[in-house]
Amino acid sequence: MKHVKHARCVRCGKLYEAVPDLTNCSCGGILDIVYDYDYIKAHFTKDTLKNRRDNSMWRYRELLPVEEDTPNTPLRVGWSPLYEADALAAQLGIRKLYVKDDGINPTASLKDRASAMAVAKAREAGARVIACSSTGNAASSLAGNAAAAGLKTYIFVPSRAPKGKVAQLMTFGATVISVQGSYEDAFELSKAAIDRWGWYNRNAAINPYLSEGKKTVALEIMEQLDWVVPDYIAISVGDGCTIAGLWKGLKDLYAIGFIDRLPRLISAQAEGCCPLNRAIETGEDWYPMEENTLADSIAVGVPRNADKALMAIRESHGLTVNVSDEEIMAAQKLLGRTCGVFGEPAGVTGAAVHEAAAKVIGDAGYGPYFGHGFGHGVGVEIHEQPNAAPSNDKPLPVGAVISAEPGIYLPGKFGVRIEDVVVVRENGCLDLMRAPKQLIVL
Repeated sequence: MKHVKHARCVRCGKLYEAVPDLTNCSCGGILDIVYDYDYIKAHFTKDTLKNRRDNSMWRYRELLPVEEDTPNTPLRVGWSPLYEADALAAQLGIRKLYVKDDGINPTASLKDRASAMAVAKAREAGARVIACSSTGNAASSLAGNAAAAGLKTYIFVPSRAPKGKVAQLMTFGATVISVQGSYEDAFELSKAAIDRWGWYNRNAAINPYLSEGKKTVALEIMEQLDWVVPDYIAISVGDGCTIAGLWKGLKDLYAIGFIDRLPRLISAQAEGCCPLNRAIETGEDWYPMEENTLADSIAVGVPRNADKALMAIRESHGLTVNVSDEEIMAAQKLLGRTCGVFGEPAGVTGAAVHEAAAKVIGDAGYGPYFGHGFGHGVGVEIHEQPNAAPSNDKPLPVGAVISAEPGIYLPGKFGVRIEDVVVVRENGCLDLMRAPKQLIVL
């Protein structure tokens, strides 16, 4: 793959050749695929996409870790609609709101993007069997995409997996192993079986290529918005692979010059299972939680992609919102009533954050940033600014207002140019006082 340099461990930095059957680093860290952006910029332009008729995730092959001669997977995955949700935006007091409907994918979830990538890489590896553990959607996705490609699947699910999804797996011809225990138990059993029998590993927290498939949702959103970057993108979060992939796709586009800034992410988790959000909110390391939510596909008490997910939230200066099962079910009805889009509980958790997030990012300005540095979005430009004024590291009093003329830089990891003011909040975070123009929910 001329456009891929190597894989790098996000924990220790060790480099690996980007072979088809990559798994975790020897230190246990997750690998990240590193691209040759100079090569990609020389061979891939916006005009390339304008003239491309492949309306699937494979239209972005130059940004995907597949060989030139690797065929597209049989089912059409991706290029799902991005709906302008004016009625919902008006109800929530957000200036502009879009809904990305990945329910039109072959097995009705965003997970098809990862499974299509798994099938492509399994073919490159010469594998005939793919296996994974899943709480629901990833299992259905793998079973369907593998069946279309003529590959056999073994899928490990916790005993609480919905019967309807298990029936779907069996319809696709998968061998289903119901594990009496949690998702963590199913994961460990699948890992042991994969190691024992040499099956291709579709577990997103082990196989670094799967988040590369999921990142295509970010590439699509930006192309569908004609490369105009929204202020926020809200997304349901479980294992962490999806939000990590979303952020990777956005950074790829920024690196090759297709977009000129990056949005902030909103990580949506269920109150009954929110280990990643809790880590951001407390500033502590994440630790396991019970899986107490009806949103089965994001009920992951031990997130295996925590490193990349937490990195995505922090690097994007993102927000975290935890919602109750009652709010999730209310969002399901609200999304259907205002947008005509039907989603399952896990799929609409991103929509459930709207009301809570709107309180934070509405006319009051940008919401609290849980981390270090400054938030960014509309009216804010991020620049590498080595000559920014040095910080005296003294805490500012609560309620302090930092006046800044356009073009004035504030100290931080990046120089941040602001157009209005920054206010210090009680939690020590800084709020940029501007109302967002656009929010996207996944």
